[in-house]
Amino acid sequence: MPLDAPLFSCSEGVTLVGGGPLAPDDLSQALALAPRLVAADGGAVAALDAGIVPEAVYGDMDSLGAAARARVPADRIHAIREQDSTDFDKALRHIRAPAVLAVGFTGARVDHELSVYHGLVARAETRCIVVGASDVVMHAPPRIALDLPQGTRLSLFPMSGVTGLSEGLEWPLAGHAFHPATRIGTSNRTTGGTVTITMDAPGMLLILPRAHLPAVLTAYGAASLWSRASGTAWI
Repeated sequence: MPLDAPLFSCSEGVTLVGGGPLAPDDLSQALALAPRLVAADGGAVAALDAGIVPEAVYGDMDSLGAAARARVPADRIHAIREQDSTDFDKALRHIRAPAVLAVGFTGARVDHELSVYHGLVARAETRCIVVGASDVVMHAPPRIALDLPQGTRLSLFPMSGVTGLSEGLEWPLAGHAFHPATRIGTSNRTTGGTVTITMDAPGMLLILPRAHLPAVLTAYGAASLWSRASGTAWI
C-alpha cells in the first residue's frame, strides 16, 4: 500500500497510543523506553489528557473530536480516509523508528484487538510490541535470543502455518507444525538462561509477561526482521 501521509522518522523509540483502555502508568512506562509519542486517531485524546501533545496523529479521524483536534498543531494531523486498513496500521506503516511500543490497543473490543495482532504480522518489517495490562505481544522475527528467568511463561500463537526451533523452552518447538486451526503453543515455560527461537517464516506471535518488557525490547532490537516483500530475513 503506498504511503498517503508524511512519514514520522526518528532515531529513538516511538510510543504509539491508541484509543483503548489505558492504566494510569501505561504511557509513562512506555515513554521511558520509547520517548517519542505518536497517536492513532482517538489515541490523541489520551495523550492530551496526560498533558502530552502528540508529535503526529494518523488515522481516519473518526474518533478525534473537534476540541481535541484544536489542541494539536494542524501540521501534525494526518487524515487517511481509506477504510481498507485500521488506524493502528495507518499509523504503523508511517513510522520509521528503531522500535514501536503500542499502548491503548488491548482490553476493549475483541475484533479491534485481533486486528492489531493481524497488523503485527502484516507489518513484519517493523519492530512493534503491543503492551497490554499483563502481557506484551510481538511478531516473532527470524531469530531472537531472550534472557529470561527460569519458569517465565512464553506463549506462541500462530497466525499462519509456520515451524520453528528453540533452545531454553520446556517444550521445544522442533517437530511441530503450528497453525491457528490445528496447533498453537500457549503456556510454554523457559528453563533458565538464554532462550532462542528461530522461525522458518513470518506468522508467529510471541506473548510474554509485561514485567519482562525491557528485556524483550532489548532482544527485539538486536534481532533481524522479515522483509515484507519476500518473507526473508534482513537486518
